[in-house]
Amino acid sequence: MKLITAVIKPFKLDDVREALSDAGISGLTVTEVKGFGRQRGHTELYRGAEYVVDFLPKLKIEVAVADEMVDGIVEAIRKAANTGKVGDGKIFVTELLSVLRIRTGETDDEAL
Repeated sequence: MKLITAVIKPFKLDDVREALSDAGISGLTVTEVKGFGRQRGHTELYRGAEYVVDFLPKLKIEVAVADEMVDGIVEAIRKAANTGKVGDGKIFVTELLSVLRIRTGETDDEAL
């Protein structure tokens, strides 16, 4: 089992959610986060004063999947989140040692 974590631009959420649904994902977790990478930050003007926005708003999507689904899910996220511009985000794939569904007690692949 793997945990796929994607950090994307907020306006791409609906596209990514739809792509994941089409790929057979029935559940995901979305968290509002802030950060920066190569995009760095930018300067904004507010009421005549200039200020630097160091941390940009992003969304973190987490999806737990069976090993055989990883490549398809990663590609679905990549295609849906891509704008071709700096700051599109990153996708991380990490090993999941165990999963437990609280309601039923199911574990691992059955709990996904």
